[in-house]
Amino acid sequence: MSRTFRIFWWLVFIVGAVYFALPLIGTLAFSLKDKPITAAYTDLLKNKEFGTTFLYSFGIGLATVAVSVALIVPTAFWVRLRLPQARPYVEFITLLPFMVPPVVLVFGLISTYSRPPLSLTGSNTGSDVLLVAAYVVLSLPYMYRAADTGLSAIDVRALTEAAQSLGAGWPTILLRVILPNVRVAVLSGSFLTLAIVVGEFTIAIFLARPMFAPFLGLLGDADPYQQAAGSLLSFGLTWVALIIISLLGRGSQTRISVGGAR
Repeated sequence: MSRTFRIFWWLVFIVGAVYFALPLIGTLAFSLKDKPITAAYTDLLKNKEFGTTFLYSFGIGLATVAVSVALIVPTAFWVRLRLPQARPYVEFITLLPFMVPPVVLVFGLISTYSRPPLSLTGSNTGSDVLLVAAYVVLSLPYMYRAADTGLSAIDVRALTEAAQSLGAGWPTILLRVILPNVRVAVLSGSFLTLAIVVGEFTIAIFLARPMFAPFLGLLGDADPYQQAAGSLLSFGLTWVALIIISLLGRGSQTRISVGGAR
């Protein structure tokens, strides 16, 4: 029975790997149909917009992650510590982005913040703020569940009471006790958020921001081979960035537990 079970899960893994790899292989094969064979990649790397839009998207993604962590981790911590009865309502609120299409969200932002008292769409900085705010909303389902899962694996009340008995205030408890214990969970939510931001199209194009996804969409009208090459390069660069962040985060992780540290 155990052997059959292992074989079944290996088959599931192989099917999943093939399902994941085939689109990438097809995109690579299509991008290499250009003449000469590497023209799509060399021409794309010469395009200044490729680097600027990707770096801009990555910067917006990091800003979104920072705001999401600052908003969601304290909220999830407080709900678990003092308001467990409110948890179903908070979970429902974090699921609302699944029910509101991005096009509805962005038009709501534009109609609300295009006139006084907060005319944010009239400047680049204001539009960037709206963009980050919209992406924070889109990331709520992933970031909240990641943080909540991390908090469920530790004894929040015991850690908090131990820290308070040593004279720690709430900022110290959050930054030096709770966050180190949920760092891996927060990183997993951050990876999803960053991937969503880099690939998001609708909100970025309606707010007229120089994001990477609209750049690729417009590039496809002029050169579909470069679009395919750009998709693969962005996929690879995003994964490299995520791996670096993961190594940095996990390498410096200090897990704190009641009765000692390790």
